[in-house]
Amino acid sequence: MRDIKYIAIHCSASKPSMTVDIERIRKWHLKRGFSDVGYHFYIRQDGRIELGRPIERTGAHVKGYNSVSIGVCYEGGVDEHMKATDTRTVKQIDTMYTLLKVLGSLYPKAKIQGHKDFPAVNKACPSFDVKEWCELNNINHNR
Repeated sequence: MRDIKYIAIHCSASKPSMTVDIERIRKWHLKRGFSDVGYHFYIRQDGRIELGRPIERTGAHVKGYNSVSIGVCYEGGVDEHMKATDTRTVKQIDTMYTLLKVLGSLYPKAKIQGHKDFPAVNKACPSFDVKEWCELNNINHNR
C-alpha cells in the first residue's frame, strides 16, 4: 500500500460546453507519454465519478508528489473563453464533498490541497481555493 500524504484536487481545464469523460482525459495523457490517465478519480458535471488509475498505482498529476498522493479531478475549471473559473456544478460539489470525506477517513493523515498549492506549480488549477472551500465545508484539509 502506498503512503498517501496528499489528496490533490485538479480541474480538466475544459469549457462548460465541452463533454470530457475519463476516456478523453486518458487519450490526452497517453499523448503526453503517460502510461494511463494521471488521475485516480474524475468527477463529471452531472456528479458521477469515473475511475482512473487504481489508488494502488502511482498517479501522474503533481510532479514530485505522485508517489504520495491521490489525484481527484473535476470536469471543467475554465469558462467559455478559457479563463480559470470555478465551474463546478452543485452535483460536482456534492460529489467532491462526499469523496473527500471518504478519502479523508481512509487516509486520515493526508493533506487536501489544490494542484496550484504544490511547490513550483504555475497554474490556476483547480480554479478555486481548496483550503477555503474545505474550511467552509468542515473538511479537515490540514490533517
